[in-house]
Amino acid sequence: MQELTARLRSHVEVIARDRDPYFATQGHFYVQHYIREQFSRWGTVESHAFQVGQKTHYNWILSLPGQKNKPPILIGAHYDAVPNSPGADDNATGVAVLLEMAKAFSEKPARCPIRLVAFDLEEIFTQSDTFGNTEYAKSLNGEPLRLMIALEMLGYCNHERNSQRYPAGLERFYPDQGNFIALIGNIPTIPDLIRLSRSIRRVQVGCEWLPAGMRGKILPDTRRSDHAAFWDRGYRALMVTDTANLRNPHYHRASDRIETLDFDFLTRVCQGLIYAIQSL
Repeated sequence: MQELTARLRSHVEVIARDRDPYFATQGHFYVQHYIREQFSRWGTVESHAFQVGQKTHYNWILSLPGQKNKPPILIGAHYDAVPNSPGADDNATGVAVLLEMAKAFSEKPARCPIRLVAFDLEEIFTQSDTFGNTEYAKSLNGEPLRLMIALEMLGYCNHERNSQRYPAGLERFYPDQGNFIALIGNIPTIPDLIRLSRSIRRVQVGCEWLPAGMRGKILPDTRRSDHAAFWDRGYRALMVTDTANLRNPHYHRASDRIETLDFDFLTRVCQGLIYAIQSL
């Protein structure tokens, strides 16, 4: 566990920097290069280019074989950040776990093939609603997936009472301590939500899950990551998250820094996810 924690910290230390694709282009390019270099240790890295105005953006993809010939599990995390924030939790933690999954599923293949995707441009709203996740989901042209999993902020933990907030009404059903990881899926993912939550709890991390009907339109907060583009195209998809601004006071701020993270929590989440996904 200590070695995994050290590797996760090392990844976050590289990624947590100003890396907005328009206002911090040097940091953005540096992180792209790091993701490509890390992915290339485990296989051939593919690029998926998409255009927004005059600028070309890239999603980075690593495909790993599974034990059986089945539709792949697609696991994604966005690597961009909002302006003027190092984005340690949002979303350096998600990318760090994605990179460790490349190592884990290369050394011990999962039952299903695994496709890892680092998405660009999740944080930037444009009038054309063009995001890396949307463009990649469109490019699949209906290709079957076993499941899509979005890794969105995984490293902030608070054990104090009343440290966790919710959209109105949900506070009646979930803990008031922000020391669990949340799984948010559409209705067809309920069996996977149950299986993943059980595996994460085995590594001593609290895990709560929520099925979101109507593609999350009832609770818009449930759509705030890369998975929503896959919900909109009929895929089984879920988000793994520490609940972002509903817990983390540093969300989208300059204070979203490494020293605010709980690396023991992040490590256990990573372990639980890898263990569960290997057997899906």
